[in-house]
Amino acid sequence: MQASTEGDHKGVIARLRVIDLFAGCGGLTAGFRAAGGYRTVAAVEKDLAAAATYAANFEERHVHWGGIEGWVTSGEIPEADIVVGGPPCQGFSNLGARRERDPRNALWRRYVDVLVAARPRVFLLENVDRFATSGQCRDLVRETYRSGRLRDYTIDCHIVRATDHGAAQLRRRTIVIGTHRDLAQIQVPRTTVPKSEWRTVKDEIGGLSPIDPDHRDLPDDWTVFRGHTVPGRFSSIDLHVTRRYEERSLERFASIPPGGNRTDLPDNLKAPCWLNHDTGSLDVMGRMHWDRPSVTIRTEFYKPEKGRYLHPDQDRAISHYEAARLQGFPDDYLWCGTKVQIARQIGNAVPVPLAQSLATYIRACMC
Repeated sequence: MQASTEGDHKGVIARLRVIDLFAGCGGLTAGFRAAGGYRTVAAVEKDLAAAATYAANFEERHVHWGGIEGWVTSGEIPEADIVVGGPPCQGFSNLGARRERDPRNALWRRYVDVLVAARPRVFLLENVDRFATSGQCRDLVRETYRSGRLRDYTIDCHIVRATDHGAAQLRRRTIVIGTHRDLAQIQVPRTTVPKSEWRTVKDEIGGLSPIDPDHRDLPDDWTVFRGHTVPGRFSSIDLHVTRRYEERSLERFASIPPGGNRTDLPDNLKAPCWLNHDTGSLDVMGRMHWDRPSVTIRTEFYKPEKGRYLHPDQDRAISHYEAARLQGFPDDYLWCGTKVQIARQIGNAVPVPLAQSLATYIRACMC
């Protein structure tokens, strides 16, 4: 096994070298670090605020802030034991108009460029569930054929639920694991946590204090990352803030019972498009259930009109802090950016428990 060694209280252990592509705020890296036995040798992220968040929690010297296209041609790609990452999912969406020429559709090819240069023993690609049936996924598999650039690898691809891997969130994701043909093929683990042991919303945020309705702003803190001034570094508890709601919104929230949604509103509080329309989009204006996992935490979780994001018993959307907890981020995690930028980072992240579960499984197979 080509890996670095480092002393600890048990003696000398091998640590697998990781490259994290499209790293975002660091959900995958956080999970791999929590699993133990890994060290990051490079992370690539285009978004300034997300890259600053990543650097605040891990080694800044390993962070390449910029597009992956430039990094691929830079000649700076190190060797690695495992490459991880999830190309932006918008280009794979089946929703709305087809985007055959969306430039994001080609980013998985840059992922392949890194695999060719870094020559990892294993790679992990994470994406939305629709990726499993996309043309891009089929093209990725074709790269493992005899004439392909990944002909030295075998691939296993499955859709998994984050709840089955320790997260308190019903998030479905496509996981692709590629294994070098010199190793026994690593299969995607379907589940490590039985349904009877799923974590719930109450497990993650049940003990948090209520928010003062006037507590809406992040602290006036700033940090410098690569010569740019960015809001932060904020602790996770700093993110326990709310928004200013219109009186009509507060009336709506107060009318929705535990586990309810927009269909529970009286007609005078319903939007015109909701009248006489009691099917579809039933998570809109929905309250979370204390005793169940949450719905998928998306980038606009702070807007109840976007999904089941009302607090289980308080008349507000969940806070950024609560969303981060539901994504599995530890309380000592640091954040950079505006409220909107941090929400995007949280919603785009891989749930940390899912990443940790996959990392633990992969390391056991490799070692």
